[in-house]
Amino acid sequence: MTAPKPGGGAAAAARAAAAGPRTVLITGVSRGLGRALALELARRGHAVVGCGRSAEHLRSLEAEITSPSRHFLTVADVRSDSSVAELAKAAVERKQVPDVIVNNAGTINKNNKTWNVPAEDFDMVVDTNIKGTANVLRHFVPLMIEKRHGIIVNLSSGWGRSAAAEVAPYCASKWAIEGLTRSLAKELPPGLAAIALSPGVVNTDMLTSCFGSSAALYQTTETWAPKAATMILSLSLDDNGASLTV
Repeated sequence: MTAPKPGGGAAAAARAAAAGPRTVLITGVSRGLGRALALELARRGHAVVGCGRSAEHLRSLEAEITSPSRHFLTVADVRSDSSVAELAKAAVERKQVPDVIVNNAGTINKNNKTWNVPAEDFDMVVDTNIKGTANVLRHFVPLMIEKRHGIIVNLSSGWGRSAAAEVAPYCASKWAIEGLTRSLAKELPPGLAAIALSPGVVNTDMLTSCFGSSAALYQTTETWAPKAATMILSLSLDDNGASLTV
């Protein structure tokens, strides 16, 4: 496993630029980190295949994104295996099989003691954060194997490497992403790599859910996105199995 490397810097920027335009699949693209990352990658000339559950939010993104005709933004729910299967089929038909996958779609439980978290809230976290990631891998990794190249980025969290009170379902899901990614990295054939990436602490709706008004003290998605884009685009096969942080 490689040592952590910074999210920015001239060397990372050079590596990112050297690879040329790529097609990047981002789940949960309609808001938060996914939306900001999509806008940044499009600004840099990359093609985005993006999915989210809100058609309204996707229309808003499409209205703002650079060169909208280059991208494929569509409603899909990663919790549904059949929905992800349709997304993969559409990507193949459009000749937009991704070079990079960013499994970003995620949710968090409302702050609560573990034994007081309603079953439906726990299910939502597991179904989105763990099963949703697995659904994407199930349908897109074979396409990457066929192309014989691809970088898979599964978004983890600082709470996937530590723990906090009242967010046990979320912590459990992100610890699961760390383990899933390391296992996947051992299974991938030559030409592919899987990385668990913590975005760091960013002011999003999810952070507000945990921190309340204190979330405003942290970096915005707009500040985060250029650093994240540079780091993701500079990832290589040498990073296979790594746990990194933007």
